[in-house]
Amino acid sequence: MPDFTNRDPRTAEFWDQRFEAEFMPWDRGGVPGQLSAWLQTGTQVPDPQGQAPNCRGSVLIPGCGTGYELQAFCEAGWNATAIDFSPSAVAAAQQALGRWREHVVQADFFEFQPAQPLDLIYERAFLCAMPRDMWPRVVQRWADLLPEDGLLLGYFFFDISPKGPPFGADRQQLEQLMSAHFTKEWDEPAEDSIPVFQGKERWMAWRRKKAL
Repeated sequence: MPDFTNRDPRTAEFWDQRFEAEFMPWDRGGVPGQLSAWLQTGTQVPDPQGQAPNCRGSVLIPGCGTGYELQAFCEAGWNATAIDFSPSAVAAAQQALGRWREHVVQADFFEFQPAQPLDLIYERAFLCAMPRDMWPRVVQRWADLLPEDGLLLGYFFFDISPKGPPFGADRQQLEQLMSAHFTKEWDEPAEDSIPVFQGKERWMAWRRKKAL
């Protein structure tokens, strides 16, 4: 492991140092199988009048890293935007994504405003990259960005080790955090986790509740 000078994952510099050193044990180098299968189902997000839209919907990918999932969403017909606050991560994603590079934006998740309303947020190693004391802010921001019936879809890491990143969740803790704004639609073991997440990752979907 390289000798990094920044140990605070709240900062962009922390992630810049790791991308620049190509130390990315969380990067699977491709798209998870369950997401690929879900994208191939033809699932569409209906508009308020019940008519199928021209595309499947609008999706945000926070903390995108090298952005493989962005390409998968775009090729499946989604209007996808990926964001990361690390300039080095954004540069790596833009280099890897070719024709989809303009869909990658350098931005802070807590300040970013989508160009159009979202239908879906994709979670992959973003929550577990944040120290646990930031999780209430993350969940609240998910809720603020998604409309009623919007979908939060992705992978969640469960582990009780105090060290991180990745910072694992306690199941009861996650359920409590999410329940104020979301209803769980499914919860399945991840089928093809990379070593750092092996046996501790769940493929989950959460539906945004009606705002009170």
